[in-house]
Amino acid sequence: MLFLCCSKKIMITILFFLVCFAFSDGANVSSSEGRKGQWQLLLNSTGVVGMHVALTYRNTVIMFDQTGAGPSSYQLRRRFNGSMCTRRNHDLMDSSCYAHSIEYDISANTVRPLRLDTDPWCSSGSFLSNGTLLQIGGYEKGSKRIRLYRPCGNYQCNWIQSKKTLSDERWYASSQILPEHDRVVVVGGRRVFTYEFVPKTSPGEKSFDLPFLHQTNDRNAGGNNLYPFLHLSSDGNLFIFANRDSILLNLRRNKVIKTFPRIPGEGSRNYPSSGSSVLLPLDHRDNFQKVEVMVCGGSSIGALTAAGKRRFLEGLRSCGRMVITGEKNKWDMDYMPKPRLLHDMLILPTGNILIINGAKQGCAGYDNARNASLEPYLYNPKKSLGKRFTVLKSTKIARMYHSSATLLPDGRVLVAGGNPHGMYTFHNVAYPTELRLQAFVPHYMERRYHIMRPSNLTIEYRGGSHHAIGYGTEFRLRFFLERRPSNDVAFSAYAPPFTTHSFAMNQRMLNLRCKRLETRGGGWVVAMLEAPPSPHVAPSGYYLLTVVNGGIPSMSQWVQFAQA
Repeated sequence: MLFLCCSKKIMITILFFLVCFAFSDGANVSSSEGRKGQWQLLLNSTGVVGMHVALTYRNTVIMFDQTGAGPSSYQLRRRFNGSMCTRRNHDLMDSSCYAHSIEYDISANTVRPLRLDTDPWCSSGSFLSNGTLLQIGGYEKGSKRIRLYRPCGNYQCNWIQSKKTLSDERWYASSQILPEHDRVVVVGGRRVFTYEFVPKTSPGEKSFDLPFLHQTNDRNAGGNNLYPFLHLSSDGNLFIFANRDSILLNLRRNKVIKTFPRIPGEGSRNYPSSGSSVLLPLDHRDNFQKVEVMVCGGSSIGALTAAGKRRFLEGLRSCGRMVITGEKNKWDMDYMPKPRLLHDMLILPTGNILIINGAKQGCAGYDNARNASLEPYLYNPKKSLGKRFTVLKSTKIARMYHSSATLLPDGRVLVAGGNPHGMYTFHNVAYPTELRLQAFVPHYMERRYHIMRPSNLTIEYRGGSHHAIGYGTEFRLRFFLERRPSNDVAFSAYAPPFTTHSFAMNQRMLNLRCKRLETRGGGWVVAMLEAPPSPHVAPSGYYLLTVVNGGIPSMSQWVQFAQA
């Protein structure tokens, strides 16, 4: 039988049962708690702090922190300079004798240490079209370095340090993948008011001055424009938000083509005030032309100075949404249930936004925040003002400064990290270094929804072999449903981010066009989908493809979009 796709809005069986049954970190959720989700404790220790987190298309997660954080759980045989690490007391306390990066295997629930030779503390990252993580900048000798991690599937891969370097030091900078093939822009950094490209187009290419970063810099508050929020508009221009202001930058002409209104309210949104930002899902129904940005939370004016005197000011409750395309650009304000900073914002397969981790008082920096935000918020962008936020199930583990989160292919949200100290500190502090690994499991992953959940997703490639799907082309998706599809079947493609310091860089969701939906015998369904029209809408690379049937998402399957 043939259906129209209404509201155009698998993986590993073991994982599926883990999601459904193996919950911990508190008592079982009673039916009265309804749609608040659950928490799952995965590991008692990852060995290193999950300060930076990124999901790879091999279904592993890369995590790392700063190389100077002290001894981790994984000792190395050799230092970065090649000298041997011994069992002497000096070497046992030397950070350079320890691994500060791991690869987490989702299905096996195990970690593997990785070697980092320069310090990536407070760095940035973007995925290239072949799934390689391009990791940029860091601290001191790592501030101009470029690192590469290509997941290989045989558990033998490791970090590779590029021989090429950046033009400027990039500490607390942000990066964004661009429509041009495997080209990334890097913006800002501590006392750096420029942007540059990786790779360069010519040997003599340097960085470009960006007056906007000078204008938004608050020298008395630690900058308040570090880790600027970057979002690629579907017209190829770059949205940059720093402190309280934002612009649209044409990178080809090195020209600001639009200056947006200042977001209402006092306080700041960027590091060290550390609010967060997300690009709301793009939709085929307007040909991906409506591009809307959301910014939530942050710190009050004077929060950094006050924290230095052990006074922790209340953070910001406000959230702003603004359409950055078209001629009418205005912030529409809403308010979270409570103040929040140091949090992460992730797009769920349903198109709703999960706000997780963070604190209610203070700002970023060592021991600068108090009153952990233990309850995630769910934000539904389609509901009316005043009805968009839902408070979800609380965790018992504080995730504040240097914590991260990322969406997994099975629908859970991985949560890691937390270290408000210069070194690993586990005792006699308000918030100890946190090495436990958790997953937040949204309510729609519960067993009672399995009858509505699409399963066994298979992308039917031409010729039978896997290859990248060209822009604007049609492709088939086959999946199984126990009952007929609902009147609301949607298909999304999600670009997983590089997450650190409250910002999920390069995160992007597209609601794809379904041209027809056909039911086959035995519960099988075939959908004819249309790939995104261009790399401006979806830069080349790997995306998580998800079917959402009546609000219940499938487990996701990887798909690669690229030029044909």
